[in-house]
Amino acid sequence: MTYYAKSEFLHVMMERGYLADCTDLQALDDALIEGPVTAYIGYDATAASLHVGHLLNIMMLRWFQKTGNRPITLMGGGTTKVGDPSFRSEERPLLTADAIQSNIDGMGQVFARYLDYGDGKAKMLNNAEWLDNLNYLDFLRDIGRHFSVNRMLSFESVKSRLDREQSLSFLEFNYMILQAYDFLELYRRYDCRLQMGGSDQWGNIINGIDLTRRVLDGEIFGLTSPLLTTSDGRKMGKSAGGAVWLNGAMLSPYEFWQFWRNSTDADVGRFLKLYTDLPVDECNRLGALQGSEINAAKIILANEVTTLLHGAEAAASAEATAREVFEQGGAGGDLEVALVSTDALASGLSVVQLLVQTGIAPSGKEAKRLIAEGGLKLNNEAVSDPQLAVDAALIGDGLKVSVGKKKHRMVQIG
Repeated sequence: MTYYAKSEFLHVMMERGYLADCTDLQALDDALIEGPVTAYIGYDATAASLHVGHLLNIMMLRWFQKTGNRPITLMGGGTTKVGDPSFRSEERPLLTADAIQSNIDGMGQVFARYLDYGDGKAKMLNNAEWLDNLNYLDFLRDIGRHFSVNRMLSFESVKSRLDREQSLSFLEFNYMILQAYDFLELYRRYDCRLQMGGSDQWGNIINGIDLTRRVLDGEIFGLTSPLLTTSDGRKMGKSAGGAVWLNGAMLSPYEFWQFWRNSTDADVGRFLKLYTDLPVDECNRLGALQGSEINAAKIILANEVTTLLHGAEAAASAEATAREVFEQGGAGGDLEVALVSTDALASGLSVVQLLVQTGIAPSGKEAKRLIAEGGLKLNNEAVSDPQLAVDAALIGDGLKVSVGKKKHRMVQIG
């Protein structure tokens, strides 16, 4: 049965493709119409920067605020000390308090680009505020009694780990209780009635809803977004050079721009709806372009996403640099086109073989040396793995191969 949302926020979520599941769509819709509603998404501070995989949910918070509601970005200063075991094969390395705070500082730079933290608007909180000072016995008695171990073991995020006979520490097992307690505290302190997150967080969100209803009898909700893969089946946010970081110090605006410019044709319309503020009709029009025209849509996608994160000047500079390097060969550079056959791709092609077959490196030994010394970049991302597989999806409309600062080749299928 198709549900037609009355509230602006849910209408946006459904029209643009953000919605995977919701605990009670009708009741949440009614609450949003009465509004405004306060909602949060939690982010553990496991790295110095967020990456593209976080961007979908950041955009959800952005739309939540744009439609008149109050978003909370919850930094996991407390929960990071435990580590989320969801769908992981092993325990996360434990970080020091100083490392966690440094990561939170780095992550905060990104949120300020997407949300307005002015008076009475978005809030940035840290769950260490209430988790660090918990009394263990009181917590067990007041909160732990509401959790069934049998039910906790049934959640897929835990069950998959145990089914593979991989260790799950008691420390990690407590994570879902602490995250559930976050929702309770946010409801109690800020009347926060909605938790959002990726669909892999569904079990943790449900725990928080159940706990809050048991302790405070509050009507609260959960909403999840889909876990995205690209049209060719790759995990969204992964590239030849690793994670696509959102902090400019870890990935330059130009490299970020190039990531979006190299989207596959089939993903352009969907990415425009998810990662930009452009009207849906315009996203659909651009996504439907064919042939060489779709490249113009990819440039618009890259410019729009980069402008949101790094600013319009950085986006314009990245586009100008890309045109210089790709269309003119770059100042003092040497840009040649090198072709790789579909037969070679079909039989399996490593990056070392690609360099040799296209004449970029004279031998496999020399190609491996270039990679080992950090002298090779694909689409401006350093490559460190000589076994990296090269396929049609990676090449796309053209794969820029750079050896050193001045030698560039455009690899195409032909």
